[in-house]
Amino acid sequence: MSILAKASYDDLNSLWQNLPDKPEWSRIRAPEIGMVMVRGRMGGTGNRFNAGEMTVTRCTVGLKSGVIGHGYVSGRNKDHAEIAAVIDALMQHEERAETVEHSIIKPLELRHQQSRLAESRKAAATKVEFFTVAREN
Repeated sequence: MSILAKASYDDLNSLWQNLPDKPEWSRIRAPEIGMVMVRGRMGGTGNRFNAGEMTVTRCTVGLKSGVIGHGYVSGRNKDHAEIAAVIDALMQHEERAETVEHSIIKPLELRHQQSRLAESRKAAATKVEFFTVAREN
């Protein structure tokens, strides 16, 4: 779910369009846009605090086989949430999980890792090293 939520819609949609034999599904909960409170911790491990709100879209679908999938994504893209919900349902389906894993999840995970590495390298390029020079009098 994390990989589907973090993926860009364009990447997810292009992989989804290339998936063979898409299942039939029905909406149990149509895509809805709402707000959630984002919480943080002081220093990463301390007391909790409310950092602010963010927009989230959610959707729940049911496959013909009876498997139910849920999709939660940041932002206001209803199609992104619905595709994520269908993929979540497919990942619970024994016959389809491996195909979806190799066709959609792994490529998205690789793209996410490459993006994080590029961001990390960009940040490292701006790193400033501070040092102290001892003066002798």
